Amino acid sequence: MNEVDKIVTLEQKESVRLDPDRLNGLYRQLGDTNAVDVLCRTVEELAVRLSNCERLWRQRDWAGLRKCAKSLVAISEQVGMTALARVAGDVARTVDAGDAVATGATLSRLIRVGERSLTAVWDQQDLSI
Repeated sequence: MNEVDKIVTLEQKESVRLDPDRLNGLYRQLGDTNAVDVLCRTVEELAVRLSNCERLWRQRDWAGLRKCAKSLVAISEQVGMTALARVAGDVARTVDAGDAVATGATLSRLIRVGERSLTAVWDQQDLSI
């Protein structure tokens, strides 16, 4: 067996959790049209903030990254993206701990969970622009 045969590729798949009660409550409270409008704006805002988190990481702006991650927690909890909220909180905690390696790893996970969460809520609600 040569060295090339020993290479293992890890496939990273993140499970996504959406709180259907939170989404249903949003629809009951706002009505269909307004709820879809809020969800569309929220999905856009979350995508921007995920991108900002990545940019802040590259710039080593720890305070900015922490603030951005905490804002992701608040926004994602409002629309029932529980996994995204949890991982964003993990990013903030690793920044607080001063652990750059853990922050990088957790941020990578946040990006994966974020992308899957945005796709899941988009697909579940059949949102269209």
